[in-house]
Amino acid sequence: MRLSELSRRSGVSVTTIKYYLREGLLPPGRQLSATQAEYDDDHLRRLRLIRALTGVRGLSVSTTRDLLGALEEHTGDIHLLLGLSLGSIGPAASAGPAGEPADAASEGSAERAEVDKLVDELGWVVHKGAPARTTLAETLASLRSLGAPLDRRALLPYARLAERTAALDLDQLEGLDDSSEVMERALVLTVLLEPALLALRRLAQENESARRHADG
Repeated sequence: MRLSELSRRSGVSVTTIKYYLREGLLPPGRQLSATQAEYDDDHLRRLRLIRALTGVRGLSVSTTRDLLGALEEHTGDIHLLLGLSLGSIGPAASAGPAGEPADAASEGSAERAEVDKLVDELGWVVHKGAPARTTLAETLASLRSLGAPLDRRALLPYARLAERTAALDLDQLEGLDDSSEVMERALVLTVLLEPALLALRRLAQENESARRHADG
């Protein structure tokens, strides 16, 4: 397909596509002449993935370029591809040992230790440098500072619910062979679905409150 058709089918403007080509996010098409090139479905899938990374995950162009480069190096490793695309690990972490923490400074905090114990108790296989470990530790620290401490025992039932949700997430990726399609679907299903899951939680809380406390 020509550039104009690629733009029409992808919903990305010609100007933006040319920018992605210049920045190395999109591989060049097959050159037909000095001024024209031909593109295929691989370019269409890559454009959708770029839009998911920049739009859904909100990554910068430079970070997206680095991430796409890391994805190309590990095309056959679906577990690593999911970790990279969903932000479970960063591009640099893919080259290091799985047990090496990304932030050694956070390793000594009481909250970080509590998170590590929780992960171990659950038997989860999670990268030591996973940003979610730090996010959870920071949340526990904030709760503690507000006088509402929460330890790993209180988090366990929530973690088990998250475990079941994760299984549902990954079920949606079964049967997909193309790595770009896997990444795009994973980003859309997990990141865009999060507000819907929060909304369901709020609805369930209202229902439970009505069941327990509403009069009549």
